[in-house]
Amino acid sequence: MDLGLYIAATGMVAEQVRQDQLANDLSNASTPGFRPDYSPQHSFGSVLLANTEGGTAVGSVDEGVSLGKAVTSQTPGTLQETGEPLDFAIEGSGYFAVKTAQGVRYTRDGQFTRSAQGVLTDASGNPVLGAKGAQIKVSATGTVPATAVGVFEVPGAVKQGENLYTGAAAGKPTGTVRQGSLEGSGVDTANSMIEMITSLRSFQSGQQAIQSIAQTLQEAASQVGSVNPGS
Repeated sequence: MDLGLYIAATGMVAEQVRQDQLANDLSNASTPGFRPDYSPQHSFGSVLLANTEGGTAVGSVDEGVSLGKAVTSQTPGTLQETGEPLDFAIEGSGYFAVKTAQGVRYTRDGQFTRSAQGVLTDASGNPVLGAKGAQIKVSATGTVPATAVGVFEVPGAVKQGENLYTGAAAGKPTGTVRQGSLEGSGVDTANSMIEMITSLRSFQSGQQAIQSIAQTLQEAASQVGSVNPGS
């Protein structure tokens, strides 16, 4: 494969991944407790510098665009007062725990509700758990004390979708629960829109590069085919 085609194609794939992440972030700009993702891109220079500083041999370096593993932002969103008795937010680190069909999952989204059975649940109907892992009953007045809602430290929590995370709770939680508040989404809408436009332009540049290279190869093939062997 032509090297130029390969570089342009890998760049377009990287930008497609970036656009998918940005689109997901923008669609969750109003989701409580949502944290955006990003996939770092590395140039040859940054890879060479990192290997030099770490004493690692450069070896074989990919000529295309290097796309790093997706990383979830750990910056908490701004707490917003709602006045709703079943809205909760965590000040500091930690996660709420909910019991799903796949097991215990964790979330920063504290927009809870009361089930028909009088149990505190998330928006999907999953029971919210207390500090000892038990379900939480909502009082007849429709309230739950903030101290009843568990907060868990989950080192290395991995996003799995639906604003939920997987992982193993470990260590003493440092976050505290605030009732009548929600953590806002961590998405910066204006910045995400700018990044989306920038990414789209980079993607289009890759398309133009491929078209130019394809035209050059076609012209070269035509010229070779028209060469007179007897001349």
